Amino acid sequence: MQRDSLSLVQLVPNVVTILGMCAGLSAIRYTFAERYELAAALIILAAILDGLDGLLARKLNAATSFGAELDSFADFVSFGVAPGILVYGYALDGLTAGFGWVFVLIFAVCACLRLARFNLSRATPEGGMIRHFIGVPAPAGAMLGLLPVYLGLAGWIDAASLAIPVALYLGAVGFLMVSRLPTPSLKAIRIARRHAIWVLVGASAFVGLLFLHTWVTLVVADLIYLAVLAGLSLRRALPRKT
Repeated sequence: MQRDSLSLVQLVPNVVTILGMCAGLSAIRYTFAERYELAAALIILAAILDGLDGLLARKLNAATSFGAELDSFADFVSFGVAPGILVYGYALDGLTAGFGWVFVLIFAVCACLRLARFNLSRATPEGGMIRHFIGVPAPAGAMLGLLPVYLGLAGWIDAASLAIPVALYLGAVGFLMVSRLPTPSLKAIRIARRHAIWVLVGASAFVGLLFLHTWVTLVVADLIYLAVLAGLSLRRALPRKT
């Protein structure tokens, strides 16, 4: 039986989801204002809030079908639309005949399809913990898609002068999201207790580097993730020994 009232605590995960979507929408606004560093930071904030809302929903026993659908819509804005517009404004606006915009559309549509597929798999669970994702998750896809922006903000490349490679890269990340490539799920990774302290130390070091050298740290993180994906793809392509 449906209750006529809700505990305020039960609304906390949905509030966090809304805040994440507002961060994504604000990233679009600051892209139009050519404040690219702030726009990129807001998308990163949206990714952090996206991880937080699910955690809060489980810990507070406040998971609902409404919250799940809201999260999916928010993810499309923050990780499909906002990154595409940021990359377009930062590097692709100068391309003629709308060539760059085509790849922004490809990226956004792939993010939408990835989220739709995830919703279907969530609606028909097979039981047990998810061992891996199928395709790159939308938040990770957004972080990968922003790699040319990170490289430019770090001063390593002039992204606008490499507009065609950036456009092709953005489209490739979109296809990674809708691919059948198994990608790691952090929830399924198990750490031995004796190694837990080193994970905490590593996390602390990562956060410190993120504040000190934000864009370089994000470039390195993206490259590591791409290397993991390449290794998984190669492993999948090689014939299995019988």
